[in-house]
Amino acid sequence: MPIRHRNLGFAACGCAGALWGTGFFFGKIALREMSVGHMVFYRFFFAIVALVPLLILHRPTFDRRAWGWLALGSFLGVPLQFLFQFKGLSLTTVAHASLMVGTMPVILAVGAAVFAHERMDLLGWTSLAVSTCGATLIALGASHSTHGGPTVAGDLLVVFSLCIALFWILINKKLMAHHTSIAVTAWGLLAGFVMLAVWTPLAYGLPPVHGISARAWMALAASGVLCTAATTMLWNWGMQQVPASQAGVFLNLEPLMGSVLGILLLHETLGPSAWVGGTMIVLAAVVLTTRSRTEVVGAELASALVTE
Repeated sequence: MPIRHRNLGFAACGCAGALWGTGFFFGKIALREMSVGHMVFYRFFFAIVALVPLLILHRPTFDRRAWGWLALGSFLGVPLQFLFQFKGLSLTTVAHASLMVGTMPVILAVGAAVFAHERMDLLGWTSLAVSTCGATLIALGASHSTHGGPTVAGDLLVVFSLCIALFWILINKKLMAHHTSIAVTAWGLLAGFVMLAVWTPLAYGLPPVHGISARAWMALAASGVLCTAATTMLWNWGMQQVPASQAGVFLNLEPLMGSVLGILLLHETLGPSAWVGGTMIVLAAVVLTTRSRTEVVGAELASALVTE
């Protein structure tokens, strides 16, 4: 890989991780004035508006099989993942939800071990155990109240949404073996938005237009353009330039940014167990993505699964 592309790939993944970290902050602002379903709908509405030029310039070249994978990935990654994730956010705090996202690099490692036939070394499994303990400490430090504070249910819903996101990432990687990251990102998000446009009115009613403050509209626009369209495009492109195991470390910027914004701007607090658990998650993810080594078992089979 040319050094220039490698450096740009790291920069793209780093920008994506930092911008993703602001998503819970903007989402929490919008959730004060609308339901989870309507907030997610408008987030992707603004994302698609930003992607219109790319949709026009990059017409799809997917065959029937690729369209099937794209539709499945879009269903998992857009309506299913985000509705669960922001339902969890509505039940917990930005700081807690952001720290739980720190489990994502470990979830990716486990997914690679299961679906890509990668075998983690002892350091990798130790990191997994430490991260799991950290997530448990955060969840146990949450209360069972739904009146503005962190809750176990909210934290666990966020983690569940990350498990769903794993399959979206794997499907996108499969598609990008034969298609450009721009096409996979733009048309995948559009397909997911169409699904949201069908489901949202049925489950939540028509999205509100009046009675929404300018602050909420700006938060929705920022979450759509910056935290969805830009981040997904940057991440998918970066993943084509650098190894996934090295790119994963930049996901740690998300819990860092989200926690800082929640504490400084929304005046949230973290208990001692959450601080300890968050530190364990971030350190485990850094070790896993920079120090741990994996070997591929049945490389021919793994290659066939990726390029099938």
